[in-house]
Amino acid sequence: MEIHPDIERVLVTPEQIQARVSELAQQIDHDYAAVDRLYIVGILKGAFIFLADLTRQLRIPHVVDFMALSSYGRTTTSGAVRILMDLREPVEGQHVLVVEDIVDTGHTLDYLLHILNNRKPASLRTCVLVRKERQNNGVKVDYLGFEIPDVWVVGYGLDYADRFRTLPYVAELKRQVYSK
Repeated sequence: MEIHPDIERVLVTPEQIQARVSELAQQIDHDYAAVDRLYIVGILKGAFIFLADLTRQLRIPHVVDFMALSSYGRTTTSGAVRILMDLREPVEGQHVLVVEDIVDTGHTLDYLLHILNNRKPASLRTCVLVRKERQNNGVKVDYLGFEIPDVWVVGYGLDYADRFRTLPYVAELKRQVYSK
């Protein structure tokens, strides 16, 4: 596997990702076996690769929709969360699964869950590819891919300034890349 020169180290290999995505899909299939339809909400842009791989492995009836939120600009500092693109249909009475790429501080996902809970879904759960090991990201994650160190990560949908999303692995970005 060729490693991009801006990468410090690979944290999760493509093989580990695919194995874990398969396990998550099996767990979701089991947990929603009695549900007529699962409404899956992918958070753009970061979750699109994870979402595509996950939903292709699901056997339960499901539909996919998207939301776009913003809490980072082209910097590493967190800002206010904004909805850039909302869902196409109401979620009231539906079983909703939010698929997100990363939980860092937890602010974005916490904000989104608050918004969606107010829309009265039948159930609301979360599936997250990676969560940083931090003391302050106490947002509830129902299905977690990987716990990772508190470093800047890219790949498999995760980016820095819209770069590195399509790397097939999750990796730590070299500090000099984002400290310029």
